Amino acid sequence: MTSRFSSGPWRRLRSLRVRLIAVFAAVALTTAVSASGIAYWLNRDAVLKRAQDTALNDFRVSLSRNVSELPLNATCDDLVKLATSVASSGLNYEVVVSDPARPDCTASSNPAGFTLANVPAKLQDTVAKPREVTESNPYPYHLYWQRQNLEGRPFVIGGTKVVPTGPTAYMFKSLENERADLNTLGWSLAIATLLALIGSALLAQAASATVLRPVKRLGDAARRLGEGHLDTRLEVEGSDELADLARTFNRTAESLHEQVEELSAREAQSRRFVADMSHELRTPLTAMTAVTDILEDEAESLDPMIEPAVRLVVSETRRLSDLVENLMEVTRFDAGTAKLVADEVDIADLIMSCIDGRAWYDAVEVDAPRGIRAVVDPRRLDVVFANLIGNALKHGGSPVRVKVREESRGEGGEQGGDVVVVEVSDSGPGIPEDVLPHVFDRFYKADKGRARSEGSGLGLSIAMANAQIHGGTITAANGEVGAVFTLTLPLTPPPPPADAVTEEGAQ
Repeated sequence: MTSRFSSGPWRRLRSLRVRLIAVFAAVALTTAVSASGIAYWLNRDAVLKRAQDTALNDFRVSLSRNVSELPLNATCDDLVKLATSVASSGLNYEVVVSDPARPDCTASSNPAGFTLANVPAKLQDTVAKPREVTESNPYPYHLYWQRQNLEGRPFVIGGTKVVPTGPTAYMFKSLENERADLNTLGWSLAIATLLALIGSALLAQAASATVLRPVKRLGDAARRLGEGHLDTRLEVEGSDELADLARTFNRTAESLHEQVEELSAREAQSRRFVADMSHELRTPLTAMTAVTDILEDEAESLDPMIEPAVRLVVSETRRLSDLVENLMEVTRFDAGTAKLVADEVDIADLIMSCIDGRAWYDAVEVDAPRGIRAVVDPRRLDVVFANLIGNALKHGGSPVRVKVREESRGEGGEQGGDVVVVEVSDSGPGIPEDVLPHVFDRFYKADKGRARSEGSGLGLSIAMANAQIHGGTITAANGEVGAVFTLTLPLTPPPPPADAVTEEGAQ
């Protein structure tokens, strides 16, 4: 069953060009996204680290410089002055100072925007917790920082104790400018990734055109070679793998051409031999047939000891004569010289004439309505009917049924009855399944152990050839009882090929 995805857009999606472009695009996208991501995160860390380190260092220096002016028992105004002085360093950050001794006072350089409540609790706990003083850690308190979003705005918040027993100062440095720079960098990297993706697609298109053009030429050449154009060759360019493939194709085509020519010559010689042999046998067979006819007429008056031998000679002579006629008919079909002598006849009358002429009317049941007329060659169609009915009588046994009907090839019967169908069925055991594909092969016999039989193995193949020359065909199958051979013929035979008309006109 043909898949519904085997054609149309799904077929195009499975093409080598699309897959190559998809692979290039996937690789480029993966590489660009990876490179852009790494570049973004490295730049992000560098920008943020530089901004926060600069602010924290300035905060430490400014706090150290201004804390010396703070009195021991600093008032709330003194704390506000300290916060304002530290924040006025010029790096645009705000300062909040808190003193445990004055819980009701929180000094801020910007009271409306920043208070102690904006400092994360974890940072407050860390800043207030002293560390053990050691040789490697001479100070119990240090400057700590944390990045935090306040109302959707990014900040770096740093804090440290001013003096061990004194107030604690916190710095709020906005990272809005850095975020804007990082957003610009992100958009730039996204655009670069998109451009890389487009560039990879264009590169893949160019690469696929370079790679697939020779492949397409190879496919076209193989198709022409398969159609019988054995002189097809590829132009070899370069020394890459595709060039080697083209050379291999040319060598294969050349070898195939030589073998086909050799086989054609042998076949032509065989046909000429069979034709010449059949023609040469006709003259002695004519004389032998005349003698055997006389012997058959006088068989009853001969010595009873001689009569069986005479009848054997008569039957074998007739069998040999039929074989020679069949061989000559086969050679005509092979040589293309078989021609139709067409006439409009009633199919029912032709079938009855075939049956009556061979005295089969007692063993054959005919269901053939009169009035189905077709343009056929009566002699060739008589051969077809004789082979099909005779084969059914010989191998299937009577009664043999012949049914004729008229059918239409058009959908819904729009084109009327333009095909005649003749079914010949028997009452035998049917045809073995392994024999069905070979029933129309020349010299094929189902029973290999009986190579010598009454038939030559050419009857059904000649019947098929006669049907095909009319533009029809014969099929073989097994019915409910016995075998069924179905002959399908157009009511009007196809026109002869143009070359055949030319040859006839030239004769």
